[in-house]
Amino acid sequence: MATPAKPATKSTAKSGAKPVVKAASTIRAKPATSTSGASVHVAVEPFLRFRHSPELQARTDAVLTALEASPALAGHGDALADLVAELTEAGMNFYYLRALKDAQVGFVVEQSARLAMSGAVKLISSVSRKFIVRMDDAQLLVVARHIRHLAR
Repeated sequence: MATPAKPATKSTAKSGAKPVVKAASTIRAKPATSTSGASVHVAVEPFLRFRHSPELQARTDAVLTALEASPALAGHGDALADLVAELTEAGMNFYYLRALKDAQVGFVVEQSARLAMSGAVKLISSVSRKFIVRMDDAQLLVVARHIRHLAR
């Protein structure tokens, strides 16, 4: 059995020893129930979202609605992979390229960053497509639900 910690004494306070402070644990929201009946734990933590065009929002809604309405229809994996690629590009533009433009770093730096981001988006999109098109209906619905949650 562990012995209880002793309070700091004058000698430890003078010696420069610092008291141990435990970090606060992550606050968890009440578990939600998914449509499959499984409990889903959502951590209440800071998050970042990005703004994108109304046209991309309309495409997002159309792809997700079609998938949710008829998950067994063929082609949803390709449509979802295309959507994820578009959202990835929009996010990279919002978080990185827009900041560079606002900072007025100059044309050459902006173009170099744009080229680098384009390569990164192509790589991410290629890898994510390989996984998404192989998902079954239930897995595609999980991804769709996640994207809907982010779009709130």
